[in-house]
Amino acid sequence: MDKDKTKGEEVQEELNKIRLTLSAKETRALEDVCRQIIDKTREMNYKFRGPVRIPTKTLRITCRKTPCGEGSNTWDRFEMRLHKRVIDLNCPINKVKEITGFKIEPGIVVNVSFP
Repeated sequence: MDKDKTKGEEVQEELNKIRLTLSAKETRALEDVCRQIIDKTREMNYKFRGPVRIPTKTLRITCRKTPCGEGSNTWDRFEMRLHKRVIDLNCPINKVKEITGFKIEPGIVVNVSFP
């Protein structure tokens, strides 16, 4: 009898707020991953916000060219830029694996959090 009662009812999944934080050194690869996540989310008919572009963090290191310290004072300047995007999803927790289930390039870091 229990089967007949639950057969006609539709089971509704609980929607959770999930925040994906993506960071990378290259913007092109980062934008491609964001686009793929948004396309999959649209296919599954879930709500999302983003990608929100966080300001670029620039890490700078200045060091001497000569290892011994003698000679003229010449300096090398190195710079690394970190780009960050935030996407908020409203979907069940078990669907996050399906949304992010494609191949992500090696330089991209994805953090999943539940705010």
